[in-house]
Amino acid sequence: MECTTEHKPVFTLQVSEGEAANADERVDEVVIGVGPAFGKHQHKTLIDMPHNAILKELVAGIEEEGLHARVVRILRTSDVSFMAWDAANLSGSGIGIGIQSKGTTVIHQRDLLPLSNLELFSQAPLLTLETYRQIGKNAARYARKESPSPVPVVNDQMVRPKFMAKAALFHIKETKHVVQDAAPVTLHIALVRE
Repeated sequence: MECTTEHKPVFTLQVSEGEAANADERVDEVVIGVGPAFGKHQHKTLIDMPHNAILKELVAGIEEEGLHARVVRILRTSDVSFMAWDAANLSGSGIGIGIQSKGTTVIHQRDLLPLSNLELFSQAPLLTLETYRQIGKNAARYARKESPSPVPVVNDQMVRPKFMAKAALFHIKETKHVVQDAAPVTLHIALVRE
């Protein structure tokens, strides 16, 4: 009997570190700046969401909007606003996304102050893969000089007390890998068929 079930190919994201990251003039790009420990020393968020799955969704969201995604590791800080701001300053479009190992994410614009951003996603335990894809889409829309509606997020007052200790540990671990005054590093990503 012939098997009629179609199997979709499974792809995993491979990430490797490359050269020092430089500012680019490519206006159709969004730079994603990950934390010093993201995918290297820590591999999952506060809710055990794999970092590679998050990167895959962010990149997919950006590419679905017709733009190019570039990924860099920000080594000089563990503060998500500064990661996003550094990413925005490397981006030819002036738009960057910053993401900590615990999952907290920011969309930033180069000509804003570091602690002023376009969108902040502070309740990392409530973010889903679909939310990360939407974050990528919105970042791409900002890069095209549009004014998108903010990504809808769920708020839960109990998330903070429930995850406070774990979030603090994640941040401490991320901060251990900060290299003061270090230049960002380019991350090469590739989808590999399993």
